[in-house]
Amino acid sequence: MKVTNDFLIPFTGLKLGKHQFDYQITQKFFDAYEYCDFENCAVDVKVTLDKKTTFMEMTFKHKGTVFVPCDVTGEMFDLPIKGAIKLLVKFGDAFNNENEELLILPHGEHQIDITQYVYELIVLSVPQKRVHPGVKDGTLKNEALEQLSVNSVKEVKEEIKEENTDPRWDKLKQLLTDK
Repeated sequence: MKVTNDFLIPFTGLKLGKHQFDYQITQKFFDAYEYCDFENCAVDVKVTLDKKTTFMEMTFKHKGTVFVPCDVTGEMFDLPIKGAIKLLVKFGDAFNNENEELLILPHGEHQIDITQYVYELIVLSVPQKRVHPGVKDGTLKNEALEQLSVNSVKEVKEEIKEENTDPRWDKLKQLLTDK
């Protein structure tokens, strides 16, 4: 993924305190990553940068929808997603992003690239199992659902017949039911 100026935050010219950055993420953003788990997206990302004297705290929040196929029926639908992550940015001798909650930038750095954090924020908020809301509430009519209902296992009720048994066994069976 190449770095674009849209996701570079120059923090050297910012005053101490909180600063807000808003981004509108569309499918074009994910096309650059060649990510094809969903066909379209409309996600609003809000990044709050709290600049301190020796470090920075960043909060990423997002809310929006992604257009994905249902895992049960194959129908496409808009799946609402939302989430948040926090990132602590400190300064050190060398760049280090091995910890997911801590980023160490080299001394003298004047900007931060948040592209990867925005990407991970959205991709990781999409659930593994995606079920159309119409499947959950029963309003979706689909050929796949009809086929599933026809081929589903019907509830089997076991009829317990009272047989003439030895009274000694009946006393032992009571031990299982009495607690």
